[in-house]
Amino acid sequence: MTTTPSSPTLILIAGHWLGAWAWAEVLDHLNPSRAIAMTLPGLDGDDPERAAKTLDDQAAAILDVIARLGESGDQPSIIVAHSGANAPVSLVLDRHPERVHRVVWVDSGPVAPGSVYAPDLPEGVQELPLPPFDVLAQQASLDGLSAEVLERFRARAVPEPGPVLRQSVELTNDARRTVPTTLICCSLPSAQVLELARAGHAMFAEVAKLEHLDVIDLPTGHWPMWSRPGDLAEAIQSAAARTD
Repeated sequence: MTTTPSSPTLILIAGHWLGAWAWAEVLDHLNPSRAIAMTLPGLDGDDPERAAKTLDDQAAAILDVIARLGESGDQPSIIVAHSGANAPVSLVLDRHPERVHRVVWVDSGPVAPGSVYAPDLPEGVQELPLPPFDVLAQQASLDGLSAEVLERFRARAVPEPGPVLRQSVELTNDARRTVPTTLICCSLPSAQVLELARAGHAMFAEVAKLEHLDVIDLPTGHWPMWSRPGDLAEAIQSAAARTD
């Protein structure tokens, strides 16, 4: 990988049930020397111990990638986080905000201290598989996804580790809110997201506390890497080019 001190590398991290493979079409539109996709611990289907992975494991893996990029002479990285990747990325921002040049949330956003994705998930449940699409559609928009894409999603999805879903996201460092932030708003328009943030809605409350925020609207469903990959890549590049 060839980088320069003036060009932070994009680290693309997909949400629940997904690995680096989910970004393939987006990467086709990005500079290959400046963008990589990673699979979080627990979402590698070939890992026999994946069901025991935690949010701490995932945050540590992201920081390890950032450290390796730093050894190559790159600036602090730009993290592009989709959906449920917001929990481990929020931990990264809390623990080492100085290592992140910018965070780009793709139909996602920072979580609040103490957040737990599935607090009622029984301890005996080791993993949560991708639900039926009629159930999933009640939680997130499937707009723009063809039958072929949904079939691939089903075939390649890896069950989410139970410990990841039950772990509380402990955040104590207010400096996480100073990291320049871009929201790419897909299933909800940015105006509605900002209104909910100002109203203190639990899912968006942290957005109102960010010190350097800009928004990009990309109307589509919750998985824009499949429904509008070229447009998503353009939005990511636009965010990465900002200097604030």
